[in-house]
Amino acid sequence: MEDYDKPVPQADEALIKVILTGICNTDLEITQGYKGFQGVLGHEFVGVVEQAPDPGLIGKRVVGDINIGCNNCINCKNDFHHHCENRHVLGILGKDGAFAEYITLPVKNLYVVPDNVTDAEAVFAEPLAAALEITEKFHIKPTHNFAVLGDGKLGQLVARVLSLTGCNLTVIGKHEDKLRLLKGIAKTIKLTGANYKGFFDIVAECTGNSQGLSFAQDIVKPSGTIILKSTYQGNLTMNPSGWVVNEVTLMGSRCGPMDAALRILERKLVNVESLVSHVFTLEEFEKAFQTRNSMKVLFKLNTARTCGDME
Repeated sequence: MEDYDKPVPQADEALIKVILTGICNTDLEITQGYKGFQGVLGHEFVGVVEQAPDPGLIGKRVVGDINIGCNNCINCKNDFHHHCENRHVLGILGKDGAFAEYITLPVKNLYVVPDNVTDAEAVFAEPLAAALEITEKFHIKPTHNFAVLGDGKLGQLVARVLSLTGCNLTVIGKHEDKLRLLKGIAKTIKLTGANYKGFFDIVAECTGNSQGLSFAQDIVKPSGTIILKSTYQGNLTMNPSGWVVNEVTLMGSRCGPMDAALRILERKLVNVESLVSHVFTLEEFEKAFQTRNSMKVLFKLNTARTCGDME
């Protein structure tokens, strides 16, 4: 659409000109009916502030926490706005997202991008933060046998984060080319050759499909933990008896610490630019959304000084 109204920031919001924005599996699921969202998609972005109540932000490159709390409910008052009862979520729930020239977000949701972090790195801040949420919620020991199910975008980021913990890390996936990207980061196994029943202390389910949880249940140890990262449209039909008998813990994990993600990018502890497989304009949205079995697909909207050679 070329005649969509430019967003008008509220008193506590900044107007942000989008530079780069990425397609997430959640965006693909929303097109299939997940969350019933109506509006502009896109929640992974880096942009430049054009208007803000704080003049010091104008001209700054920023990324943003996508969860917008109401500031009134019990969760918001306990600094738990990610689980606000009335929250809006950029490009997912009640708030137009970043597949557009401009977005608005509350100033308190914004994080200034360090100078040595490129746009192509900064656009990964939100999904990298989601990967970091695993380490925020769960104490991972260097002695743990940890499996990541899925070699796609999320699985790649989760593996890169977990490799920093020193755990005995294995990634199980379907695609030789994607598994090769993890050389030197984790042990990799093709799904067809995986025979690890009851072996892993912790399993992170990052496949993005409903079969992943069932497979995770097969390979986790008794009294082990399954960390569920996938979001997808539809319902699961599973027998939970195995979780009960084996005393398995199932833990959901969603958004994470944006400030920590930027520190990791600033210190070059995780390589994310190698995960970019395609860059499109918004006018090429059909081609972008039809790109399958790829790594990160980006939309390039505007050029900033750190955009590198992403032409």
